[in-house]
Amino acid sequence: MTLTLRYAAHSDRGLIRDGNQDSVYAGPRLLAVADGMGGMAAGDVASNIVIGAMAPLDEDVPGDALVDALRSAVGTANQQLRDTVDANPQLEGMGTTLTATLFSGSKLGMVHIGDSRAYLLRKGEFAQITKDDTYVQMLVDEGRISAEEASSHPQRSLLTRALDGRDIDPEYSVRQVLPGDRYLICSDGLSGVVSAETIGETLREYTDPQQCVERLVQLALRGGGPDNITVIIADATDQDIVEATPIVGGAAARDRGMATSADVSTPAARASALSAPRPAAPEEPAPADDEQERPKRRPVRATAMALALLVILGGGLFAGWTYTQRQYYVGATEEGQVAVFRGIQGQVAGMDLSTVHRTSGTRLDDLTVAAQDTVKVGIRAKSEPDAERQLAELTSDTPSNPNLKPLCPPDPTAVVGGTPTPAPTPTPTPIATTPAPNGSPSAKASVTPSGVVSASPTTVATAAVGATGPTTTPDATPSDSTTPGLDPAGCRSPE
Repeated sequence: MTLTLRYAAHSDRGLIRDGNQDSVYAGPRLLAVADGMGGMAAGDVASNIVIGAMAPLDEDVPGDALVDALRSAVGTANQQLRDTVDANPQLEGMGTTLTATLFSGSKLGMVHIGDSRAYLLRKGEFAQITKDDTYVQMLVDEGRISAEEASSHPQRSLLTRALDGRDIDPEYSVRQVLPGDRYLICSDGLSGVVSAETIGETLREYTDPQQCVERLVQLALRGGGPDNITVIIADATDQDIVEATPIVGGAAARDRGMATSADVSTPAARASALSAPRPAAPEEPAPADDEQERPKRRPVRATAMALALLVILGGGLFAGWTYTQRQYYVGATEEGQVAVFRGIQGQVAGMDLSTVHRTSGTRLDDLTVAAQDTVKVGIRAKSEPDAERQLAELTSDTPSNPNLKPLCPPDPTAVVGGTPTPAPTPTPTPIATTPAPNGSPSAKASVTPSGVVSASPTTVATAAVGATGPTTTPDATPSDSTTPGLDPAGCRSPE
């Protein structure tokens, strides 16, 4: 039995962000959400490139090789991201999540990377069918925090995997589709604000896909709308329905595909063109100038064009530099201190695109191995306050902070203050110089720097009868209180 999809989609800027970095595509066969990152311009470009590369999958009815088709499109998208960064170094660090499904009429192929999500409502049962590629999900998998704690963890948006032009293999899967199945694909602007329980109830209550989408977006806005909100609802039905026009939203709709290499014949371009404003009619050309006036105007026109080009280039450089100075991230200095940086990672013509904004008192070696790896890559922030908040959460010296190594216990033999300081010494007992009653050698008691009385080999001249020379006392048994050294790599210094 061949099924069809009845779908609706919408992408909203939210209430806090200045723009929309999400891109969405919903068609008869392809459903895709990409949540861009790396700053406003870079996030737009990344999500748009990926959606533009995925959109051709909606052209033809796919066969059984759903995963192969998805993998090929993702490879194209990743290569385009890499080429774009190579041509525009200021975009270094951009990336995007991707959660997409490819429908064949009875099966659904899926690709997923990042923290956008896919859910399934089947026969009243609502479940998440993707797994977040995030730092907190890793903590949940390791049993260090619970799923409930992860939902409110301050670093819940920190990604461990995304499409950014580097070699990486997302998760692929294939599912059987049943009549009545309802699929939800969304960015974390919805799932990070509205609880899974409320989302499930909404999917059960609103049977019309468009009304359901609008309600979910409204719920996310009521929750504060801190991020871009992108939602797709698709119902699998065995009824005959008219194939709807593909929906393109978010950054992909604004940009009209200009940031991608896809041509204008793609579904994304055609769908965008339907909602694009009609261009104004061209003005009638002005009458031709006399032949004698043309030579006089050409130098003026050439000069004006040259000046305009210089203004455009200068404005582009200024805009690019201004953009970098609005970006912040948490990283490590060359001296190994965890710090907030202003700018973006990378160099142009040997010049760093970032500077140290504020240095913390925490060293990189004080963090756990997982946290060190994250800091070395760089933790992107939405703003300066967000970077300061992430730095404080990363380095806060509290027992509940999973990012810091435990404190090393004090070394009982360590010298306080870094310079040898004599410990308080009990008044020593004078060594007897008179012969022992039985003529045996005597031992001298001494006080160790730790205050433990122990015996040491001592040469003592005795006046015992028959003694011929000095004798040496044996070493005492070492104290059992000696503590073996602790591996410094597994803990941090309390200083």
